[in-house]
Amino acid sequence: MLPRLRPLRRRWTYPVLTFSAALTAFLPNVVGASAAAGSSSLATPKPTIVFVHGAFADSSGFTADIADLQRLGFPVVAAPNPLRGLSSDADCVRSLLRTISGPIVLVGHSYGGAVITNAARGVDNVKALVYVGAFVPDKGESLATVLDPRQYPGSLLGPDTTMTRPVPNPAAPSGQDADIYIKAPDFRQVFAGDVPASQASVMAATQRPLSYTAETEVSGDPAWKSIPSWDLVTLNDKAIPPAGQRFMAERANAHIEYVESSHAVMVSHPQAVLRIVLDAVRHDG
Repeated sequence: MLPRLRPLRRRWTYPVLTFSAALTAFLPNVVGASAAAGSSSLATPKPTIVFVHGAFADSSGFTADIADLQRLGFPVVAAPNPLRGLSSDADCVRSLLRTISGPIVLVGHSYGGAVITNAARGVDNVKALVYVGAFVPDKGESLATVLDPRQYPGSLLGPDTTMTRPVPNPAAPSGQDADIYIKAPDFRQVFAGDVPASQASVMAATQRPLSYTAETEVSGDPAWKSIPSWDLVTLNDKAIPPAGQRFMAERANAHIEYVESSHAVMVSHPQAVLRIVLDAVRHDG
């Protein structure tokens, strides 16, 4: 039987706005927060916002948010995520983080959430973790095991909607692996239900596959145990069940926000992603 969900703590609904209109709505809060911090804020650099994409996507999904954050004066980096294995992917992102001076707000979507959970470990200038429609594993859990489908049903990802292709992978124990793709006819329903069909078709054609090793490799000690976290739960998600997202977010003691969105929240609701990133920035001071 499904667990009874407690009332949602915070739910955002977003009208259809241009990105510039959304930016105008958020800008006064950012300016006000900076002014309230006093003159000492002038000596504090703005954090670098680092985005980490997940499976079946790439960094282009964050285009709108990157542009808006740059207009607000934030340095932004879209980290390469190889999607080959959780530990090796986290090592790749961590090596990038170590080249950044000053505070970092680290943002992960989907599988990218598992990556930032591990990549931020030991990087002292990561001040906040932001999960958007993401996996938030604990130590010893993998994408394949973190959510019991009997307790958290609703994901359409599975044998009927995915396909595999053999591929060499140095991160795999044997050096050989299988890449997992969402079948093109199923991509919009599974991943991007609130994205225009023509755009979802392009996303399906350009999707980056996740290796079987990345899906099944277990997480190490999670950075969310020592770094404040935020979590944007996508309530119309057909890839990661919303109830499962909420369970992981609450376990991580995250500041939780909600949006009526598909899994492709960074594409269909960039304003929601922008808002939660700025919430994390403001909390950092």
